[in-house]
Amino acid sequence: MKKILIINGPNLNLLGKREPGVYGGQSFELYFEELVAAYPQVELAYFQSNSEGAIIDKIHEKGFSADGIVLNAGAYTHTSIAIADAIRSVTTPVIEVHISNVFKRETYRHHSYLSEACVGCIVGFGLKSYKLAIEAFVNN
Repeated sequence: MKKILIINGPNLNLLGKREPGVYGGQSFELYFEELVAAYPQVELAYFQSNSEGAIIDKIHEKGFSADGIVLNAGAYTHTSIAIADAIRSVTTPVIEVHISNVFKRETYRHHSYLSEACVGCIVGFGLKSYKLAIEAFVNN
């Protein structure tokens, strides 16, 4: 059974309430339940933090035992060299995901410090971005 960890960064705990026109109206907790039901052959785990250090600690903790990490680092995507270094420091492959199409948004969102360290990046498919990342891990 593959082990895949989903990590969400700052403000993603407010999905379903925060800017529903951009992020949709569903909470991630409800969506995670759908993912667990859709992938009974996968051991899915979920972690969310608004703290950069906690995200780094979780990558270090699971980055040698998980089969994949799906990471939506939120705004840290555009600012955190430390998270990129954490990704490079572990052996577990990481797929960067974004709910919105960051390239259709503010220009400061067009650059990711994480992409170079990740095996792939999925943007703009709403919550389905997570499912696409899981599919990539399951089918490889």
